[in-house]
Amino acid sequence: MSDKPLIYLDHSATTPVDADVADVVKQTMLDAWGNPSSRYGKGNEAQLVLQTARELVASQLNCPPEDLFFTSGGTEADNLALFGAMQTARKKATGNHLIVSSIEHSAILRAAEALKDEGYRVDVLPVSSDGLVSPDTLAGMIDNETVLVSVMAVNNEVGTIQPIAELAKICHEHGVLFHTDAVQAYGKVKVDVEAMGLDLVSVSSHKIYGPKGVGALYVRDGLDIEPRTRGGGQEKGIRTGTENMPGIAGFGKAAELCARHFDEDAERIGALRDEMFELIKQGVEGKVRLNGHPEKRLYANLNLCFEGVEAESLLQALDLDGIAVSTGSACSSGSTKPSHVLLALGLSELEAHSSLRLTLGRTNDRDSISRAAERIAYHVNRLRAMAF
Repeated sequence: MSDKPLIYLDHSATTPVDADVADVVKQTMLDAWGNPSSRYGKGNEAQLVLQTARELVASQLNCPPEDLFFTSGGTEADNLALFGAMQTARKKATGNHLIVSSIEHSAILRAAEALKDEGYRVDVLPVSSDGLVSPDTLAGMIDNETVLVSVMAVNNEVGTIQPIAELAKICHEHGVLFHTDAVQAYGKVKVDVEAMGLDLVSVSSHKIYGPKGVGALYVRDGLDIEPRTRGGGQEKGIRTGTENMPGIAGFGKAAELCARHFDEDAERIGALRDEMFELIKQGVEGKVRLNGHPEKRLYANLNLCFEGVEAESLLQALDLDGIAVSTGSACSSGSTKPSHVLLALGLSELEAHSSLRLTLGRTNDRDSISRAAERIAYHVNRLRAMAF
């Protein structure tokens, strides 16, 4: 590992905890340590912290705080949404069909596979070469047994932003529920459950400079979903178990800071991303391919294919330079399989194995992206020369 200061370019995997968030977490652990279900002073104090955090997190979705339920993270929220909606439909005999997109996070795809094993009918919605879901294709896949459609708001690997409002409208025209995994979108792009007509939304704290181990699921008022756990009835029984108070308080603070920095982050980080892309193209000898949609993508995301270069070798070389990048989803790290997202976009296995994900954030500045671009170009040129 390099002794140089870390240049962190993997913000889609996780983000460093903001110092103000860490202070709130510590304060909650030391002061508001009561059980929020206890009906005396210390419990009431914790309940106030819980409610404040719920309001702050809900405000970024424009949803009523009482419709937001805290979980252990985005994965649990995704599983709760899919299993909860499908099992309720089976109980009520209202349908048996689930549709998910081909580029979903593994939390959705593995849950869909498990539901298929339980006898539910599952269809996978294809995407274009840019990673976009076609509303017309979705409409053609819905039938009278369809219960739920799940399409992520922003893809975690290539950053493509989906037309979720349009997709939700199509679902509702057919009497179908719509869920979006908004883990990568939350705090970065507008996700308004009222304006977009969303029924279920999953979000997570550690993608927005908050603590790990806490997320939330929005459930539209009046929507009945089967809980995954049984216990003391916390979170209205939808996600029972004593709440992770330090994590939840930190999530609330992180959401508050996202609201404060929303426009500034988009402008500054987006400009850095564009500058970095130009520097890489200028420095690399040969072709550099952008994976994903060129415009409809998260401002922080660059997913680049360097033909003739093994991305894992490039990652390791950059790590020795003190530069942290990714070859795909952090939840798939260590896998020798090519990215299912890139394959769904039509890349070959060789092209997928030659692709690098760079995701910028608040830790980056012009000096850091300039140095990273120079080292990326250097190693790409070096590895290509060795290969040919």
